[in-house]
Amino acid sequence: MLHIDIHSFSYKKGGIPKDESGNGGGFTFDCRGILNPGRVEEYKIQTGNDIGVQEYLETKTEMPQFLELIKSMVSINIDNYLGRGFENLQINFGCTGGQHRSVYSAIKIAQFIEEKYGEKVEISLHHDEQHQLNHK
Repeated sequence: MLHIDIHSFSYKKGGIPKDESGNGGGFTFDCRGILNPGRVEEYKIQTGNDIGVQEYLETKTEMPQFLELIKSMVSINIDNYLGRGFENLQINFGCTGGQHRSVYSAIKIAQFIEEKYGEKVEISLHHDEQHQLNHK
């Protein structure tokens, strides 16, 4: 069983999450090149889990294209790791505050992996700055 740890994090606060599996790291994607919904007043206190922030990212930024590229890249590794019996993969998404773009990306990639690979993988989703959103 391949266990996939997915993190959203803040470059300014906690920094890139440490890989506790012993693999020494995995993918780390920088979401700071995408327009920040946190600069829009109505979204400041929301997170990437809120529908308004999600709609903003999906309609006013290049986030959909960014995530399509990431889906292609992580699928190559997941397919390979499953074929070789690997047990761990870490995928990190960082932004300035770990609140909007990285949270959204982590959620969407977790959903994609769940839909594509189902029972072949086990996913843990960690929001390093938004602890109220954490679940396994």
